[in-house]
Amino acid sequence: MCATNPFTPEARPAGLGRWIPGVGVINAYQRSWLLKDIGAGVVLTAVLVPVGMAYAEAAGLPAICGLYGTIAPLLAYAVFGPSRILVLGPDSALTGIIAATVLPLAAGDAGRAVGLASALALLSGGLCIVAGLARLGFVTELLSKPIRYGYLNGIALTVLVSQLPTLFGFGVQGDSLYSVARGLVSGFAEGSTNAMACLLGFGCLALILAFKRWAPQVPGVLVAVVLATVVATVFHLPDHMGLAVLGPMPEGLPTLKVPDVSASDLRALLAGAAAVALVSFADLSVLSRTFALHHGYRVDPNQELVALGAANIAAGFFQGFPVSSSASRTPVAETAGARTQLTGVVGALCIGLLLVFAPALLGNLPHAALGAVVISACLSLVEVSGVKRLYLLRPSEFVLCVVCFLGVALVGVVQGIFIAVGLALMNLVWRAWRPYDAVLGRVDGLKGYHDISRHPEGKRIPGLVLFRWDAPLFFANAEVFHNHVLAAIASAPTRTRWVVVASGPMTDVDLTAADVLQDLDEDLQREGIDLCFAEMKGPVKDRLKHYGLFNRIGTESFFPTLGQAVDRYLEATGVAWVDWDEAMAPKPEPTG
Repeated sequence: MCATNPFTPEARPAGLGRWIPGVGVINAYQRSWLLKDIGAGVVLTAVLVPVGMAYAEAAGLPAICGLYGTIAPLLAYAVFGPSRILVLGPDSALTGIIAATVLPLAAGDAGRAVGLASALALLSGGLCIVAGLARLGFVTELLSKPIRYGYLNGIALTVLVSQLPTLFGFGVQGDSLYSVARGLVSGFAEGSTNAMACLLGFGCLALILAFKRWAPQVPGVLVAVVLATVVATVFHLPDHMGLAVLGPMPEGLPTLKVPDVSASDLRALLAGAAAVALVSFADLSVLSRTFALHHGYRVDPNQELVALGAANIAAGFFQGFPVSSSASRTPVAETAGARTQLTGVVGALCIGLLLVFAPALLGNLPHAALGAVVISACLSLVEVSGVKRLYLLRPSEFVLCVVCFLGVALVGVVQGIFIAVGLALMNLVWRAWRPYDAVLGRVDGLKGYHDISRHPEGKRIPGLVLFRWDAPLFFANAEVFHNHVLAAIASAPTRTRWVVVASGPMTDVDLTAADVLQDLDEDLQREGIDLCFAEMKGPVKDRLKHYGLFNRIGTESFFPTLGQAVDRYLEATGVAWVDWDEAMAPKPEPTG
């Protein structure tokens, strides 16, 4: 399949086509794909419109921004995106970050909120492009599964609670889970609930979930919002029942506009932009690789970063807000028969035609229906089985997941992400600080040398300590290494004459660790013990040579394999292998 696929890396054009994959798509486009792409684009539009508006409202922005934030990114990704059918746009995983970053700065000013959200898109897009050009696609690996589970569950709870007042027909002011929950309780106590909003909102939610469960091929979101709009129009619910609806929508396409924000605003937005860039690319990279594998082509993760950045910059200049890939709309495009990014272009054009010729169709769309769309998306974000698996198999990572969840839900979305990433880095340093090490011996029937703590039947040579260190040697663990080598010598069954460090897992030695190695060598020399190394990798040897330590220890003290080091020791001493138990057993008192 891959060999004949025009989108495989070998078939991509060089030069301009490398940075603008849309050029390669045009050059390799097949006429038989055209009707499939157009049809899939029309089907996709039916989902893009209600979802885009719903996510805009969930982020605290006017619904129209969701459509503006859908058109421009789809067009930009069609030009710069390496994935064939990935759909970009407003996403539920980002709404919490956007709201937490923008709304406190906007202080209730809707126009200022739009400008700040656009600036946030520009900043996050710029960070993505810089990271992509610097080939930093690996950075998203900081978002491990525990962090992603905790973040998504925290986002789901935060956004779900924020949309409950909409479902009950009243509004709540607040920028935290606690304040929104308190406002929700106050609204109930004050009798602010609108019965018709409840009926439509929960009815739409039940309909969406029912279609998702029993008829996933039917766009339940579209069916629900269309029915809600028709009911609100036919029965004049905004006038007779006080039902909140979108109202008049702006007519026409979005215009190019530079957000009017100050330098202090940009500084305040920077942390949120970094969080948006990290989370959006983590989602995009997973989804991109999944669909690439499914369709037999490859994508460059760094080009994905550039494309994501271009899509966000396009959204920022056309009154949108930060976007990401969509795990719900991309399968819609795939199922509808999409073959290339022309599907997204058609979807963008259809939304544009709707805004130019029929914006009034959206005027009676109830806010409660959009709240139901967002809540249904939040429910799909919730991860239970993965968290349970962490609890059963990796309790330390389960704790990390819970901390991230609590950080997002209680401290704040942006702060929660960075708290969790910081904890993940601390966890990484802790593991490197206290790595596994072992004293090795020979086990009958097994090749090589093995950990005698796991193989008590292992045999050792008197006077020889084979010590393995399972980590890079650096400033944080160098003293631990020094102490553990001395402990291995102290616990040896006979007086030690040689220490051979099995250095295969030792992928690096920094300058601090090199100084510790020198001190260790000098300490051992004073005790008449030779320090040797086996299986050390060439780049690590080069570092020791650069530090001047390789010659100081002695070139004859470095062996290609453990076996050669052992043979050299046997030649020098004339001793032989003994049983571990025999070596450790107390010697009997001489008789007579």
